[in-house]
Amino acid sequence: LTAETESRLYRSLRVAAGAAAHLVALGFPVAVAVLARPGSSLFSWHPLLMALAFSFLMTEALLIFSPETSLLRSFSRKIRVRAHWALQLLALLCALLGLAIITYNKHLNGKGHFVTWHGLTGLLAVLYTGGQCAGGVLLLYPKLMKNWTLAKLKLYHATSGLVGYLLGSASLMLGMCSLWFTTTVTGASWYLAMLCPLVTSLVIMNQVSNAYLYRKRSQH
Repeated sequence: LTAETESRLYRSLRVAAGAAAHLVALGFPVAVAVLARPGSSLFSWHPLLMALAFSFLMTEALLIFSPETSLLRSFSRKIRVRAHWALQLLALLCALLGLAIITYNKHLNGKGHFVTWHGLTGLLAVLYTGGQCAGGVLLLYPKLMKNWTLAKLKLYHATSGLVGYLLGSASLMLGMCSLWFTTTVTGASWYLAMLCPLVTSLVIMNQVSNAYLYRKRSQH
């Protein structure tokens, strides 16, 4: 393959992967909503809110900056940054509400709090997301960090955000190992569901790596 042909092929693969990430980000919460039937119980809101937070809202907030598949790529960067902030804030609100609901539900049923890997990872993901949103303020007002360049702030915010996104995806995957999910979803459907956060995580990892890590390495 020539360098030009290989570049076109790689770009086509990135476009296809980004389109798949958009579909999965929306499809996964829809599937969870069908399974949980929100409103049927207090618990039923927890999986839906967490799927909305860590699958749909957070994924779309990061894909906004994708050069190939961003739904807002025709808009200015300033608008994309504001949309990113709004989506991340909505994701945090959904995650906090989902955390509050499951905590209260366990209290009502006399169950222990954060005694599973899913619970601990979910708690860490929510807290980390809150810290990441607070850190994002520094990018909106970089003058608050006089000794840091804007480029360095962007690098650290992006790589830190990737860690938070992976924590959220891990929480979703561990949630699919819970008794509630495994008794409802079995066989090939369970493996297909597990692939959803994995697919979006790989796409986001590739996007962040290409935008910051590889570029940073090439400058040395």
